[in-house]
Amino acid sequence: MKNVTLNNGVKMPLLGFGTYLLRNGSECEQSVLNALKIGYRLIDTAAAYYNEESVGKAIKKSNVKREEIFLTTKFLPEDLGYENTRRAFEASLKKMQLDYIDLYLIHLPQGDVNSSWTAMEELYREGKIRAIGISNFNGDQIQNLLKKHTVVPAVNQVETHPFSQKTQMQKTLKSQGIQLEAWAPFAQGKNNLFNNELLKVLSRKYSKSIAQVVLRWLIQREVVAIPKSADMERINENSNVFDLSADDMVTITSLDQGSGLIYGV
Repeated sequence: MKNVTLNNGVKMPLLGFGTYLLRNGSECEQSVLNALKIGYRLIDTAAAYYNEESVGKAIKKSNVKREEIFLTTKFLPEDLGYENTRRAFEASLKKMQLDYIDLYLIHLPQGDVNSSWTAMEELYREGKIRAIGISNFNGDQIQNLLKKHTVVPAVNQVETHPFSQKTQMQKTLKSQGIQLEAWAPFAQGKNNLFNNELLKVLSRKYSKSIAQVVLRWLIQREVVAIPKSADMERINENSNVFDLSADDMVTITSLDQGSGLIYGV
């Protein structure tokens, strides 16, 4: 897997495995095990997914060295606030039976964000978190955070896909030293993405599935992507996007995000 380097020097895989909607228990545990077996090293979870225990069990069972795995989790919106955030962090560590988390995110910009960020800065300086970041923040919310704190978020995880490309946001984030990460890279199946005629053209052109085309497009832009699947074949397929040459750059240009039209060349 290829990496990007975050603003504090920590390396983060460009392609990871998401666990949203994977239920706590055997389904989630086996899916994460399969992903690690195939070669994924970025695993994304959250307290709101209620599957941190299974993610932790899979990491333990995988026999992959902990330092080779980049683990992200996020705390619940109701856990915003200094004390709540510290308690939530310790609860996540305990559920996953881990000593540290690679990336800890504010899941939603609602409530006492600043007190939470202060707690996260402390946890980061204590060495319990390798990088701290945010999720679903817009430009104004990021600016408000930057004005009041010293540690710049390493990542902003937001919905990013062919129908919501976040091109300008990525430019702004890059100027601030913040990495863009895409959740819902397949638009959660909306706008009939997997039957889009223009994506089908690209699929045939590169002899790749539509999912692979979309993931290739994101990682070319150096956007971290975290597709999710419980199907072994799809987990494997999603990882097979690095074999196109530099001459095979995938371009997906949005024409009308409102209507969901896209154009690919």
